[in-house]
Amino acid sequence: MSQTLVLNATYEPLGVVSDRRALLLVLNNRAISVEDSDSVFHFTGGELAVPAIIRLTKFVRIPYRHAIPLTRRALFARDGGRCVYCSAPAASIDHVLPRSRGGGHHWENVVSACHRCNHVKADKTLKELGWKLRIVPREPVGAAWRILGSGRTEPKWLTYLEPYGGASLNAVAASA
Repeated sequence: MSQTLVLNATYEPLGVVSDRRALLLVLNNRAISVEDSDSVFHFTGGELAVPAIIRLTKFVRIPYRHAIPLTRRALFARDGGRCVYCSAPAASIDHVLPRSRGGGHHWENVVSACHRCNHVKADKTLKELGWKLRIVPREPVGAAWRILGSGRTEPKWLTYLEPYGGASLNAVAASA
């Protein structure tokens, strides 16, 4: 079963729901289908195109959410799918200050790295190796990052997610 992107009445991304839930929202006039997916729902009276993106008919006020979950997918999206040390395609995650030396598992200490750099760095600090980071790791901001960390991202969604998440969303589309 695939998923559907849910937009607020103002086109701000809110989350992801199942296709079944999206169809129920559209049929109950609580949402409008913005774009349809390639799949079709068949029933005895006919068939309906399953929406890929829906927009709620009424504005929903969302309380402020504090931290964005640190997931592998969101981390690769933040770093553009590249190693922060050598710009090769990233395949693993690395702690800038190794956990064995007191480094934490948080956005400012975790980066994406290629296998070679991750193996060479091991439990050493950047100062010991004489390496520098291409980017300063920071926690991403924006509503789109919550959706990115939740799992699969459809290419059709990028148009609606980009204004809320930055240019690095293209790296997610390439990895999906």
